[in-house]
Amino acid sequence: MKEKKQRPILIKNKRAIFDFELIDTYIAGIVLVGTEIKSLREGKGSLVDSFCFFNNGELWVKNMYIAEYFYGSYNNHTARRDRKLLLTKRELRKMQQALKINGMTIVPVKLFINDRGYAKVEVAVARGKKQYDKRASIKEREDKRSMDRAMKR
Repeated sequence: MKEKKQRPILIKNKRAIFDFELIDTYIAGIVLVGTEIKSLREGKGSLVDSFCFFNNGELWVKNMYIAEYFYGSYNNHTARRDRKLLLTKRELRKMQQALKINGMTIVPVKLFINDRGYAKVEVAVARGKKQYDKRASIKEREDKRSMDRAMKR
């Protein structure tokens, strides 16, 4: 009997990586309902325009898109609801201290399913980049590409 090998689910927030300088990253669990995890296992989610905020000492992610499950019927979830993130108290305290510094924010960077089958979100404490920093990032990326092309020849 052959086992069906699943490809790993990895949803990245490329916009956040480009717009922000990532200072510190954390892996957080996420509270989901049944149809949300089924939809994520099909790879139907997005982190574009999502951000994290604190509410009563708990970290929440807002505007994260998880498509409705096709076979979900009447107990399907709403696609863009607020979802609670699970971190230790020490990590939450460190993140709240970092947010007190002007210009800092918390953004979700990756959404993945670990080897035990749990959905995890990689969140980062980040500082917004200036326009010239973004231009420098683009130049570095293009230089790296051209060097890779030259090496392949």
